[in-house]
Amino acid sequence: MTWTLSAFADEGGATTEAQIQGLKESGLQFIDMRTIDGYGVVDLPIEHAKVVKTKLDNAGIATQMFGSPIGKIDIDDDFSIDINRLKHLAALSPILGCNAVRIFSYYNKAQRPYSQFRDISINRLGALRDKAKELGLILYHENELNIFGDAVDNVAVIGKEVRDGKTFRTIFDFDNYTQGGQNSWDAWQKLKADVDGFHLKDSSSRQYVPVGTGDGFVEKILRDALAIGWHGPLSVEPHLLVSNAVAATGPSGTENQTYKDMPEGERFILACNAATSLLKRIQAPFA
Repeated sequence: MTWTLSAFADEGGATTEAQIQGLKESGLQFIDMRTIDGYGVVDLPIEHAKVVKTKLDNAGIATQMFGSPIGKIDIDDDFSIDINRLKHLAALSPILGCNAVRIFSYYNKAQRPYSQFRDISINRLGALRDKAKELGLILYHENELNIFGDAVDNVAVIGKEVRDGKTFRTIFDFDNYTQGGQNSWDAWQKLKADVDGFHLKDSSSRQYVPVGTGDGFVEKILRDALAIGWHGPLSVEPHLLVSNAVAATGPSGTENQTYKDMPEGERFILACNAATSLLKRIQAPFA
């Protein structure tokens, strides 16, 4: 079964044209849409989305996933913020031909007791899942520092309590585990049965590096995924230098000064080439 490889192309440029150029030069056919033409995807106007879709179609590029910030608010914030974002993505879905949505699982800025943090986060994720099913969307939860789904054990709770493998799925981000002081190979061993997607990001001693060259056990994990018959979406998320697109994600690692004088489009292509080279090396069936 095929693995599909996309990328957060806003790390290669802000405009639709720059993102298409980066993807084409990297040989990729899919984009994870996070920010484009100055809009975050949850704020992308319907009419502008139609313009973007025409340009993507003309370039032979499809949207694999919406890189939304849903779930990157506090457990004390108004939950309707995220419900409204989800509704807007549902309106964009038929226009951009995408129904997959990356989400998170909430901050706990007031440091409320773990039981409260857990219950509110899980309840909200369950409500998002139910609303997504109603709207025809598929949610992909990403492990991220400082949200509920940060530590491996909490991601396992999400897998048990919310994931159904249909409307609610999970993304394994190698480097977010590494940056949190967790061993990503150990995380994979515990979570592999519930992993539905990968984010290809890596670091060495907390400094971002091309995927497969850092401390995230990326190649070892992907080889194991291949061996067990895993299939699904993978997304290159370079983070090599903190561009505006990267800064908006709240990166936790250190930018790599090796690439400070390299234009962002070239950095993006370098990161994508590292990912495709790795996948070819392990003979993954990717497109």
